[in-house]
Amino acid sequence: MERWDHLLRNGRLATLATLVEGGVPYGLIPRGAVALRGGRIAWVGPDSALPAGATATTEEDLEGRLVTPGLIDCHTHLVWGGDRIAEFEQRLSGVPYAEIARQGGGINSTVRATREASEEELFGSARRRLQNLLAEGVTTVEIKSGYGLDTETEARMLRVARRLGAESPCTVHTTFLGAHAVPPEYKGDADGYLALVIDQMLPRVVAAGLADAVDAFCEGIAFSAEQVDRLFTAARGHGLPVKLHAEQLSNLGGAALAARHSALSADHLEYLDEAGVQAMAAAGTVAVLLPGAFYLLRETQKPPVELLRRHGVPIAVATDLNPGSSPVHSLLTAMNLACILFHLTPEEVVAGVTLEAARALGVQDAVGTLEVGKRADLALWDAEEPAALVANLGLNPGAGRWVAGRFLPRGEG
Repeated sequence: MERWDHLLRNGRLATLATLVEGGVPYGLIPRGAVALRGGRIAWVGPDSALPAGATATTEEDLEGRLVTPGLIDCHTHLVWGGDRIAEFEQRLSGVPYAEIARQGGGINSTVRATREASEEELFGSARRRLQNLLAEGVTTVEIKSGYGLDTETEARMLRVARRLGAESPCTVHTTFLGAHAVPPEYKGDADGYLALVIDQMLPRVVAAGLADAVDAFCEGIAFSAEQVDRLFTAARGHGLPVKLHAEQLSNLGGAALAARHSALSADHLEYLDEAGVQAMAAAGTVAVLLPGAFYLLRETQKPPVELLRRHGVPIAVATDLNPGSSPVHSLLTAMNLACILFHLTPEEVVAGVTLEAARALGVQDAVGTLEVGKRADLALWDAEEPAALVANLGLNPGAGRWVAGRFLPRGEG
């Protein structure tokens, strides 16, 4: 006889499971049940198919409300100091993002403020940002470093991210992004700075267990494909997977380079060409689309969504939450923007913040769908249809979430 911790009945389950008979959109079970035991999903299926005699310590009638996997924001820069409000006004007056960066603004302006901030200050501001995401049903977040650009501050940012994961009801994946920009003290010497990243920062981060992956910014205002190749070779030598900011402002072949290193993801991709798409498809590298940056930078070159579909490249969606190019504090907003600006379907977007976002972090065996054995991270919505998560801009229909089997009402955590 089955004995469960919790049994959730009479819900509309958007399982997002890939092996759903008949290819039902969203993997939807119109009147379904989910059983939780030991922080994992122990049973999922139609309410009418519950095993005879099964019991649970607690049982809840969901009254037809929607349940999805917990949402995953797979690309954020959530830890930083200061702000870049002046830069927002510059962009509105027509100054391009690349020009702002060349003038010492952009990433390097945040570097100055982040270096000056204490660990407690960084933690306090980051925690407030994280809570906005959690209120929208997010249960897993990726957080990058990259606003320190020196050994001590990069480590401090990653310690803050680890602490957020330890003290908040969510799972945090950390990414070392030391190769985000060339800091002022290395101006004109990108190779010299990259040597510092590879020879000092990376070993320090690995030894302290602070990073789950390594990222870089492959762009004319940052690092070349050849430089990133050296970093990725070192990262994989340390046993860390890689991901890449690629083809955001131009095409340097970054996505193809990332694919050669079996990257988890290549992100942004506005200038991605078909050769890069084919390389990503062959490697299983996920395309992470970031409509917030596209919108706020007022870009016009869109990612090649049709090419990605045609070649079967998985598509994820994320906020790119950062202080400058994408101060988007809402994953639900990013989902709406992905539909409106990039013409993704609501089903692609919901999959993009669950199943495919999990794939972009390399954790698809643990989260991202409602399937037996996966962690019991679920989101509950005051809605009936999954498209309701995408269709309404500025409305949060979240009613709560389960994190490893523990229920947290909206507003808690």
